[in-house]
Amino acid sequence: MLITVLVIFKTSLAFENFSSVDGNFPFSPKHVIIINTLHPHGKLYVHCRNKGEDLGLHKIEYREQIDFRFRVNLRRTTTYTCKFSWPGNEKTFDIFRADRDDSSKSTSGICRECIWYICETGPCRARRDGGDPFCFSWTS
Repeated sequence: MLITVLVIFKTSLAFENFSSVDGNFPFSPKHVIIINTLHPHGKLYVHCRNKGEDLGLHKIEYREQIDFRFRVNLRRTTTYTCKFSWPGNEKTFDIFRADRDDSSKSTSGICRECIWYICETGPCRARRDGGDPFCFSWTS
């Protein structure tokens, strides 16, 4: 079993520069970028975490960004949940979910570089093809 996992991991690393492996192999590399597009005077506070990692609290000025990198886990259940706060608001959203962002069956498609624009109505993820972004509602 361990040898099989190591072979799959080595194979996914060998294809790191090709987007065709996204969503097909465990350990797919991901890069999440979060951009504050709320309004010119609004500071956005973001706190992201998954089960094993707390990325800490970050302040993002208007049109600035934060980012983080990781690999999807073997069971493909990786989820990063973020709390977003700005004056008068506190919202939550799963900024990365393997079933949505690393699955060929997802209506929003696979992203290797997951670029998110944070708006008052909800987060919007940029599309690879340059089309209209995929916009979502806040979780809470």
